[in-house]
Amino acid sequence: MEDTENTEKEKKERETTGEAGTEKKDVLILGIESSCDETAASVVRNGREVLSNVISSQIALHTQFGGVVPEIASRKHIEKINQVIEQALSDANVTLDDITAIAVTYGPGLVGALLVGVAEAKAIAYAAKKPLVGVHHIEGHVSANYIENLDLEPPFVCLIVSGGHTHLVIVKDYGEFEIIGRTRDDAAGEAFDKVARAVGLGYPGGPKVDKAAKDGNPHAMEFPRAKVEGCPYDFSFSGIKSAVLNYINKAKMTGEEICVPDLAASFQNAVVEALVSRAVLAAKNYGYDRLAIAGGVASNSALRTAMQKACDKAGIHFYHPSPIFCTDNAAMIGVAGYYEYMKGTRHGWDLNAIPNLKLGER
Repeated sequence: MEDTENTEKEKKERETTGEAGTEKKDVLILGIESSCDETAASVVRNGREVLSNVISSQIALHTQFGGVVPEIASRKHIEKINQVIEQALSDANVTLDDITAIAVTYGPGLVGALLVGVAEAKAIAYAAKKPLVGVHHIEGHVSANYIENLDLEPPFVCLIVSGGHTHLVIVKDYGEFEIIGRTRDDAAGEAFDKVARAVGLGYPGGPKVDKAAKDGNPHAMEFPRAKVEGCPYDFSFSGIKSAVLNYINKAKMTGEEICVPDLAASFQNAVVEALVSRAVLAAKNYGYDRLAIAGGVASNSALRTAMQKACDKAGIHFYHPSPIFCTDNAAMIGVAGYYEYMKGTRHGWDLNAIPNLKLGER
């Protein structure tokens, strides 16, 4: 018994000290995110602990236009970015001197919005003499799963669902991905936004459809679930989007009243079924017992419920971030930045915004 206790004690000492026996210094990452319509900053300690997470949302500003206006978004980022960074440092009770490195989203996203964050990060890194680490926005979304799920480590399968992306990937290692499925046309989030606009729910579409669907019958209308021949893990949402729009147009032409909750629930049910079935199939076929979801649509309540149920039935551990870490935030950028920093990733002052940066590209 004594030997076991000594072994455990030695293990803990090794975890908190370096090779020379000195105490390890915490790695603090200042994360900056400005890829779309949220200006955000966060301080993350050792890749898993969020010390602060400040988000300045522009939803109210863009709602009147029915979607994000890039130029307005960029101007608002310029107004807010210094404020959110100062607040993030204050909330974390640290100064720039305490920060180990600066991590920033450099793509994909709106080019003007990205440039604001990248320019700010370069200026801070230069002035404070800190390393600069560029982070892929979608990799940030995947990394959001590490914040609250301390037991989650690669490899695992991850379904990435957002306004611009729908990917099914194997996370082989931190920052290393193999894409096994993707949408052939619309992203799931894009379909949500277009259907919400067509039925009069407005912007942002995802949360509005989710809320309306709670009062509807998911089987009131049967919309198509498209499959891509020869590619069992790929998605296609243009067909279901067109089917919903045709239903709405036909109802208007014939004077038929549309039950919005039923339509929202039926549409959402079809999309969720397509996402869940392919993700669980991939996990089983590739032999993984861990499945995570990421991205803005990962906060959808029907998707989370259906995925949990399917994973429980298949004996798969299901992971998901809290809703605040699903939508755009800087904590996920700080986490992804930590693992990039630990791998030795450093960017120079020529780091630029890449609006169409693909997953896995550097």
